[in-house]
Amino acid sequence: MALDKTWFSEICEESGTAFSVKIQEKLHTEEGSLQTIDIYATEEYGNMMVIDGFIMITDRDNQIYHEMISHPALFCHKNPRKLAIIGGGDCGTLKEVLKHKSIESVTLIEIDENVVLLAKKFFPVLAHAAEDDRATILHENGAEWIRKHSDLDIILIDSTDPVGPAQELFSEEFYRNCHKALADGGIMVQQSESPLYHMNILKPMQKSIRQAGFASTQIQHFFQSSYPSGWWTCTMAAKDASTDLSKFNEQASTDKPFDTFYYNAGIHKASMVSPEFFKREMEEN
Repeated sequence: MALDKTWFSEICEESGTAFSVKIQEKLHTEEGSLQTIDIYATEEYGNMMVIDGFIMITDRDNQIYHEMISHPALFCHKNPRKLAIIGGGDCGTLKEVLKHKSIESVTLIEIDENVVLLAKKFFPVLAHAAEDDRATILHENGAEWIRKHSDLDIILIDSTDPVGPAQELFSEEFYRNCHKALADGGIMVQQSESPLYHMNILKPMQKSIRQAGFASTQIQHFFQSSYPSGWWTCTMAAKDASTDLSKFNEQASTDKPFDTFYYNAGIHKASMVSPEFFKREMEEN
């Protein structure tokens, strides 16, 4: 929703707040059968992708989300080789995953081809990851794809909010299929919204993940300035008890042979600490 010609504002109705960005111009609009995608040039956040009125990525802070949905799980898993990314058509998560030399193959399943095409045009630094020989990009329903596959080490669910095409990616049935698709010791990661605004989403999600058969979960907290409240989470889920999500290869994380914008070993440890109100609410679940 635009306030005027120079500002874009994403309204968060449930919290009575909005996040506004000063824009220079609208670069593109794509009205597809699944969703509407707008691309803006902003004054301080660079290019910005908006889907159905919700900010997805900006040049300025996309790295935080993409690093936190990927690296914690990759440093928790004993030997990640084969991954799937559900959603994530901007290729930012794919870019981070491919920094790990142990990765042999990554399949990215993005239902809307337009997201990938627009990322290639307006976010080439991210979309360049699609050219890696280890990456395969498919344009189909991720929930259907995961139901037919197995022996994955990690599944990253880089989805939009639980509305429209992404709604089934928050269901117990989908999580159950992810559990079946993972190899022993496997890890699933789901972007899990804002603790400040979206406990009505986060709590049922945790319950559904447990009922789907996952042995444990670990929530990672991090800042994300362009998302509602500026405070976001990802939830890791371990397929079985052989994986302790509270532990990670701290030495490998500290000595990682690649650069990151936000993630490091200290951030990893700090992200696992939850505030008191959050712990109380989750215990009531």
